Amino acid sequence: MGNRLTQIATRTGDDGSTGLGDGSRVRKDHLRVHAMGDVDELNSHLGVLLAEPLPQEVRDLLVVVQHELFNLGGELSMPGHELLAAEAVLHLDQALVHHNAALPRLKEFILPAGTRSAALAHVARTVARRAERAVVALGSETPVRDTPRHYLNRLSDLLFVLARVLNRANLDGQGGDDVYWNSERLRRANAD
Repeated sequence: MGNRLTQIATRTGDDGSTGLGDGSRVRKDHLRVHAMGDVDELNSHLGVLLAEPLPQEVRDLLVVVQHELFNLGGELSMPGHELLAAEAVLHLDQALVHHNAALPRLKEFILPAGTRSAALAHVARTVARRAERAVVALGSETPVRDTPRHYLNRLSDLLFVLARVLNRANLDGQGGDDVYWNSERLRRANAD
């Protein structure tokens, strides 16, 4: 991407098209643009999460994730280019193992709730899943490397785990436990 933006309102998109990083133009409803937009939205949600009080280890991890998502978006904007390294997926795998090891085993489904930071992590998780679906849809139309899809899949898993971590962090005096789904099975078990 040789050119940096010096002017934001170019009006070149008024015709319903947008420029890609390789200089080509596509319609704004193109599957590639949907995937890029979902990755950008995910990164924005992580920015909101980073505005919350977080354990430093989680904060540091999410900052790295934001940079990797920018690489992923750049890769999507330049067909044929590789910007997201396979090592980024391994980094998420390691973070998953590390953070999950400190959590109690789940016995029931949990709701996307709890502390504000945990709820924001759950929102980011659902956007990661949507971004993953958009990359899969794009891949059904044109070649897309596996790494972006793997990264988004792993990131959504990690955000689920981090939501559980954040529910226990008690940084705002509201920490505690996950919010469990009030299923019939759980009601019966609690009644016994």
